[in-house]
Amino acid sequence: MPELPEVETIARGLATDLAEASISGVRLLESGSLSTGTGALGHDEFLAELPGARILRVRRRAKVLFMDLATAKRPLLHLAFHLRMTGRLTVEPAQTEPRPHTRIVFDLADGRHLFFADVRKFGSCRAMPLEGLPHWAFWATLGPEPLEINAEQFAGLFKGRRGGIKALLLNQKFIAGIGNIYADESLFRAGIRPDAAADRVSRARLMRLHQELVEVLNEAIAANGSSISDYVNARGDAGAFQNDFRVYGRAGQPCRNCQTLLAKRTVAGRTTVFCHKCQR
Repeated sequence: MPELPEVETIARGLATDLAEASISGVRLLESGSLSTGTGALGHDEFLAELPGARILRVRRRAKVLFMDLATAKRPLLHLAFHLRMTGRLTVEPAQTEPRPHTRIVFDLADGRHLFFADVRKFGSCRAMPLEGLPHWAFWATLGPEPLEINAEQFAGLFKGRRGGIKALLLNQKFIAGIGNIYADESLFRAGIRPDAAADRVSRARLMRLHQELVEVLNEAIAANGSSISDYVNARGDAGAFQNDFRVYGRAGQPCRNCQTLLAKRTVAGRTTVFCHKCQR
């Protein structure tokens, strides 16, 4: 699943490519790809309201990509794309036909198209009026952004919290946007075992973890994210940060710091790689 750096990379690319763009039409090729849960527009409203909408802003919150629109009916409508395992958003030239697995096509006024494709159909698009956002349980319970809080605030999140530290990092209600890759990489850099009890990690080490987490997230963003299998950015290019992984996906290989063979076990329900010597 794309994590914070991948979704941020896509958002930045789309923000450039879709600046001042307008939507002339929408083709819903797979009805199940439009989520119509509490507070969201239904299929008919979606198809009726999107044509003529202006794209005001493209941004990210947690692992979700948002497009803020102004429509004839309302000054602000949010399109929320949850890419999950295989979702992709790419801007395509005029006359480009939908490819296999293209689920929604947004035709742009200048002739280009925005394709939402999803091989495994786990991803979704949701159109949320401003008044509907508070009723979206996922949105209402998201934790803070790791790049928007300081080390003191980050360390304070753990006060009185039991359980494993990696489990908390993966909990989107605790802190938003972190997944398996960047949890493993930041814990390694901070020298903290992924199965460590959170309430036994000192405040100083938690502040160090925040420093390493911010660093690894920013490095990944600069490298256009990590491409393990399906991820590409808004222009169809793969990321490169996977070339710099220190632990993720490297079980049984030598630690880049001490040459100890990296261990693998299941932590917080996820395959986890770490170094017995460097992480304590």
